[in-house]
Amino acid sequence: MEHDITLSLDQAQALSRHILHNAGFGPGHVEAITRSVVAAQRDECHSHGLYRLLKIVETAKMGGLDPQAVPEVIDHAPGIVRIDARYGSSLLAFEQGLAPLREKAERHGIAVLAINHCFHFSALWSEVEALSGMGLAGLAMNPTHAFVAPAGGVRSLLGTNPLAFSWPRPGGDPYTFDFATSVVARGEIELHRRAGKSIPDNWALDDQGQPTTDPTAALEGAMLPFGGHKGSALSTMIELLAGPLIGDALSHETQAANEEGTGRPCHGELVIALSPRVFLGEQHEAGISHAEKLFEEMLGQGARLPSQRRFEARVRSLASGVSIPAALYRDLMALAGEDPVGEKEDAP
Repeated sequence: MEHDITLSLDQAQALSRHILHNAGFGPGHVEAITRSVVAAQRDECHSHGLYRLLKIVETAKMGGLDPQAVPEVIDHAPGIVRIDARYGSSLLAFEQGLAPLREKAERHGIAVLAINHCFHFSALWSEVEALSGMGLAGLAMNPTHAFVAPAGGVRSLLGTNPLAFSWPRPGGDPYTFDFATSVVARGEIELHRRAGKSIPDNWALDDQGQPTTDPTAALEGAMLPFGGHKGSALSTMIELLAGPLIGDALSHETQAANEEGTGRPCHGELVIALSPRVFLGEQHEAGISHAEKLFEEMLGQGARLPSQRRFEARVRSLASGVSIPAALYRDLMALAGEDPVGEKEDAP
């Protein structure tokens, strides 16, 4: 049995940069994508970590995104920033929209960032945590491709449609959640397939509309929404807010990139920033303290707050580096074309 490969965070960053540069991504995209995938790997969000480099490089090679795209930032309205990502990665577009989004939120109390024509493949928690790090509450969402059957349906129509939220907390980690409105993220099924593992029978349907434990059959069929009709309704809300509301595509109107060049993988993203300081004025500190009472009550019952495991993983990774499967490491090194970060040792 192969051991995992352990990389320092510096080595993981160097590997990501080398792969993306080798694949023709511009400097801004290289850095924005690297920050995202290494942060996810650091927090042990394996399905959104270094593994995601395989997909974005493949998509670029198939012409599904422009690795050199320069986003256009548009001051659309007093409370709205629009960014045309010009069919590049959403991550650089988000980073370029962050400052004007913050300025509008701190002026008006609430502001929206609408990103159009972007290739989105990353975790959303890092974006809303960027906002909570500024003292803002953040909400982010986007459609994907049509991977999920609506409640009661048997064919893919909705996206996995993630929703993320972060609330700033004084002197500590923010209250953050980030989840797909499907039972699991699609990347989890892909990781099961790569590892040769079965999946639970409530994750997906095969192409005949029947429950399956085979990850390959699940990827060819339809995933299921979490919580039945509740997850399906939330997913539909995200379709509407991050699709027609901002003038962009619904999940079933997009397709993954393919070798024929007929795929249409880009769509939109919606980010909402709210300023507790503007909402509360002189009562800001009292309001934040009021929120802390809720968290104290939850913890007092023995409950865990969302993202606590991720924050604990972050501490471990900062001290000891990150581990990835040997097979994934080989795939990443094949993309790199050479060893940019030196000799690696198997994890114990």
